[in-house]
Amino acid sequence: MTDVLTLLAPDGSTSTTPLGPPAVADSAKPDGPLAERVVYAAAHVVPRAAADNTPGAPADLDWDATLAFRHHLWSWGLGVADAMDTAQRNMGLDPAATRELVTRSAREARSVGGRIVVGVNTDDLPDGPAGEQQVVDAYVRQLHHAEDAGAGVVLMASRHLARLARGSDDAPSVFRRVYARVIEQASAPVVLHWLGEAFDPELAGYFGGAAAPAPAGAPAPAPTAADTVLAIMRDAGEQVSGIKMSLLDADAETALRARLPETARMYTGDDFHYVDLIAGAPTADGRHVHSDALLGAFAAMAPIASAAVRALPDETSFRALLGPTEALARHVFSAPTWHYKTGIAFLAWLNGHQPAFAMVGGQHAGRSLPHLSETVRLANACGALEDPSLAASRWHGLLALAGVPVTAGRRGSAPGDRSVVGVVA
Repeated sequence: MTDVLTLLAPDGSTSTTPLGPPAVADSAKPDGPLAERVVYAAAHVVPRAAADNTPGAPADLDWDATLAFRHHLWSWGLGVADAMDTAQRNMGLDPAATRELVTRSAREARSVGGRIVVGVNTDDLPDGPAGEQQVVDAYVRQLHHAEDAGAGVVLMASRHLARLARGSDDAPSVFRRVYARVIEQASAPVVLHWLGEAFDPELAGYFGGAAAPAPAGAPAPAPTAADTVLAIMRDAGEQVSGIKMSLLDADAETALRARLPETARMYTGDDFHYVDLIAGAPTADGRHVHSDALLGAFAAMAPIASAAVRALPDETSFRALLGPTEALARHVFSAPTWHYKTGIAFLAWLNGHQPAFAMVGGQHAGRSLPHLSETVRLANACGALEDPSLAASRWHGLLALAGVPVTAGRRGSAPGDRSVVGVVA
């Protein structure tokens, strides 16, 4: 059993670091959903290893592993946000697979009393321009499917709507009109999703303006994107229960959070600054405001996220557990940010939640081996490797497969004793 990890640098050199323990023991699972914050982890999908999941091919999923991963998240008290960006929407998960994922995941959630929301989008339309009625119809089609399955709804940012609005001389009005028409068809309150262009460049300028007000003294655009969001919420009333904000901009999130209606939650989707945002801060009038969470990063660190949130309101313990994970999340979500999904799938494989390091559409090639090496180092440093020995074995096997010599010390070996590990787990 190895007690060190071999790491690979971009120049091809290798080094080692001690293999650490998991930050949270498996025995520390809660009895039910978390109560201190509303927390969802955005889950990825697992392809069938023998299937043709090459670029452009329809997604062929390993349903046992895909659904088992959702049970893993529920077992730690987290809700599951499914069929979202993390599940490779617009990056390999085709409409048929998306519909089946929504149906299956909602059924599994009912079986254990787990929280679930699912993404509703317009991605069953062909790529390219679409008219307003087509966009509304596509949203409503997926909305009704999600509701029929028994899942809560997140209205995802739509590439088709972004294109439609960019072609208008009054983009904010287009967003308000389309969202109003879709939301009025919902039978229960929905969550909005503001996904920034770091995650998808085709969503640049979403909601029709700058993300935040201009600095003091500068001419302000009218309205800002945040103004449009708030107008959509006012139009819908209590039919919008909150918004997931994924701009990787903590200042923009806290500014909008301060302006939300009392009935709406802010779900942070900021994988760079979630510790401060979830912890929250006091306001001038003596209140304490915080963000809830809907994060892809939490799929990679469910035990730590669960234990940290349960530690609240003890902020010191919360930060001691969750603070060290932000370095890992920042690396996984580093530019090009849309390839963060590779890191999520990689960590799921290291932690034994899928049989192979593979993704639909061949997207596991989205990060280099040195990038993955740094992912391993940071996961080890913050205790996110749930079974360190398994993770080390799988990682060293991947290195060996790539022709990288793996030098690993073993417990009980004499000082200086080294052996090459060449087994692919």
